Amino acid sequence: MSGESGQPEAGPSHAGTGWPNPERNRAGVPGGVIRRAGAQGRRSWIQKVLEQIMDSPLQCVTPSEVVPVTVLAVQRYLLEDEPRDTVPKPPLYCYDVTISDGVYQEKCYLDPSLNSLVYQNILKVGIQMRVSRVSCLYNEKRIGQGILCLGNVHCGETSDTISLETPFRNRAHEEKPERPLRGGKSHYLALWNNEDPYGDIWLTDKQPEELNFSDTKIISLSHLEMTWANRRNFPALLVRIIHKSKLRYYGKPDKKMIEPYQTFLEVADSSGTVSVIMWNALCPEWFKSLRVGLVLLLQDYSVKKSYPFRMQPVPVDPHIKLISTMEICLNLRDPPTNIIIVPEKQVKPEWRLPKLNHRFTTRSELDNMPENCICDVIGLLVFVGRVQRSKKKENREDFWSYRWIHIADGTSEQPFIVELFSTSQPEIFENIYPMANFVCTQLKVVRNDNQVPKLLYLTTTNESGVFITGHRGQPYTYDAKVKNFIQWIKTKSDSGEQRNMVIGGYYPYPPVPETFSKYSSSIKVQSLLTAMSEVRKEIEDLQYREQKRIAIQGIITAIKYIPHSNATESASASDTLRNANRPSTSQAARVENQERNAKRYHDDEPMSSQCIQTTSTNLSLSNKIRILQGPHTNPVAVPQPGTSVQAKGITPGMPTIFNRRPDTNPSLQGKARKTISDRWESQLWREKKFGLIDHLHYSRVYPESIPRKFTFEHRKFLSQQYNSQPSKYIPPEGRPPKLDDFKSARSLGHFEVTILGLNHEIAIDVAFLPMYCPEDIRTSQIDTLLTSMNYSCAYPQNANANDRLPGPRAVAGDIIKAVTELDRVHIVGILDICNLGNNNVEVYLHKIYSPENTS
Repeated sequence: MSGESGQPEAGPSHAGTGWPNPERNRAGVPGGVIRRAGAQGRRSWIQKVLEQIMDSPLQCVTPSEVVPVTVLAVQRYLLEDEPRDTVPKPPLYCYDVTISDGVYQEKCYLDPSLNSLVYQNILKVGIQMRVSRVSCLYNEKRIGQGILCLGNVHCGETSDTISLETPFRNRAHEEKPERPLRGGKSHYLALWNNEDPYGDIWLTDKQPEELNFSDTKIISLSHLEMTWANRRNFPALLVRIIHKSKLRYYGKPDKKMIEPYQTFLEVADSSGTVSVIMWNALCPEWFKSLRVGLVLLLQDYSVKKSYPFRMQPVPVDPHIKLISTMEICLNLRDPPTNIIIVPEKQVKPEWRLPKLNHRFTTRSELDNMPENCICDVIGLLVFVGRVQRSKKKENREDFWSYRWIHIADGTSEQPFIVELFSTSQPEIFENIYPMANFVCTQLKVVRNDNQVPKLLYLTTTNESGVFITGHRGQPYTYDAKVKNFIQWIKTKSDSGEQRNMVIGGYYPYPPVPETFSKYSSSIKVQSLLTAMSEVRKEIEDLQYREQKRIAIQGIITAIKYIPHSNATESASASDTLRNANRPSTSQAARVENQERNAKRYHDDEPMSSQCIQTTSTNLSLSNKIRILQGPHTNPVAVPQPGTSVQAKGITPGMPTIFNRRPDTNPSLQGKARKTISDRWESQLWREKKFGLIDHLHYSRVYPESIPRKFTFEHRKFLSQQYNSQPSKYIPPEGRPPKLDDFKSARSLGHFEVTILGLNHEIAIDVAFLPMYCPEDIRTSQIDTLLTSMNYSCAYPQNANANDRLPGPRAVAGDIIKAVTELDRVHIVGILDICNLGNNNVEVYLHKIYSPENTS
């Protein structure tokens, strides 16, 4: 077991190149850690670079030949302060990059100046990369050892053929468990967060042991609470795990902890429940083997006064005493704790260990549950969003990973909306998809009935756990609500359900309140409004899959409708090939991005002259739809009212725009027009657009941001598309499809909206994604600039099988006409900024506050 014993020495490296002695054969060193390239076949580029470094008086060289190498792994770890550092630095994560030249693999250290390439997911597994500067770092405490350091790289396109069969040039890089090239840490971290266990130090094979309890002295928790301060040795504890927290990583550069992890267990016996803290190297050894419900025998533990600011989870059984004056500590030493899993068949009734009591809640019951209430849910996944990230603290490198999911349980037309943070179960978090039966425990209710729309969703807590692969043998299967769900799911048809399942895409949740004053009081930021001159920096500071919401002031000066057929083509294969040759720096990418997008705005002809021909209808839009408000208002975002248990109408991607009733708009009265404009620009924009000091173009909608209809046979491919980039290359199974091959769950397309700053100096183009799904007339909704996101969702009146909603073009025309009423009006726009990686950034218009609801 890796851990506190045998600590590696700091500095490069305990898995170095094993540099050859120049006086000896270059291809071999004492100990035989270097493989020699065969006499036949092409020569290794990696080997040639090593020889060039040895022949150079400098420690940094430009390779005589720059050829593409394939990136096979990008692995992250914390590098502690060097002895010469007098002032502790903030956490500095380093990256080891494994490359292959087709002959050998080599693990290299990435110069920290290039870390931004990883932050932006430009340097990622599966791509071809050219290395134009290489240096070496030596471990001065060891003889003849050093590591390759990549100092300048150019990231190219994804490689079509990648082989994992090439051997490592240095056999030390194949050793298990894997160790970082630099520093004293014994392990790598997950690439995108610190909560997930990653790598081969995390054991999973701990098994129950048959025990003879006749010679074991056991103390109850309540007795230990009264006597622990006067004891030096503590008898064994016999307890059941009631709750288990996710991992907490507390590593810092100035702390020399090898495995700085911590996890909490809430355990109970017949006399009470108490917190148990598992520290450091015990976490990799035991975390994945311990689960809620197991019975443990704990020996050689320590006891200390409890931390006063930690809130223990509320016991499921109110009759169990909550012991909050002490904590049980488990560590690899001081003293070395002995943990034994007791087989369930050996658990005796006279021990009176508490049984697990779950708090399963149905969707029909959720509407009446108070805020912060804790519950468990079981249901069918009907929507799985893409993985997103949010910063834990500003100006830090630590992120939370999370995704939004919808769960239907058959008791309501509305699903559970769940904000699912990583629960230190990456094997589940990264492999969930629609149509799966899903259980999530220890969820907290988030609600606000004082805003419009009413806010209601569930979010995970520190003790939440998820289950997805079959429920047989789980303790919760005896719960009556679980049995009811299992009976309900047996009545469902897989083929019928699959038509209504959705995966991925931009998901604008949670919604913002109906007035700007309520929005101001609901957020926690230092500066409420972002100046237009600061927007570029906000965008460029975002890292991969980070999503951020900001508020700006401006004037809507132009809008253009992009039909659905063009929505997915805006990031076509030709764009992908063109993007592959982008420079690696954000500045070069910004210039290229402006040049590419500016082509759409060079046409100076009047927008109103470009029109679409549509079929006239006999009814006006105001007669076609009615607005559901008051007690009928939907309290959640997607799916909208009418989304049945069969998940009809689940269409993520509905933004938040200001809420005025369409029937108050004179332009929407009367008969529908035969000719509908697909774009509009104001006179102000014609006057100002060529004199701007900066024009930001972020209105593209990439294929990843379009929610897709789920197909079970391609579940693995779709899951990978909406997960985070993996740390190691995973070869595809067969010839993978393209994301654009999958049908969009949206049918209206999107809009490009131009917002001009109040000072008329800077403008930004953003995307607006309305929601329109006419497949089922009873669940169809038209979400326009006039009606969207107070969830005053539009429904056809007296809907029957012969009714027809206005087509997407007609709806688009009504939206554009509504925008013309905002000419020269000062608005506050709520923008969602999304970084998709590889310099691909989208900005979405989430809500507009007009003067009437800005105060």
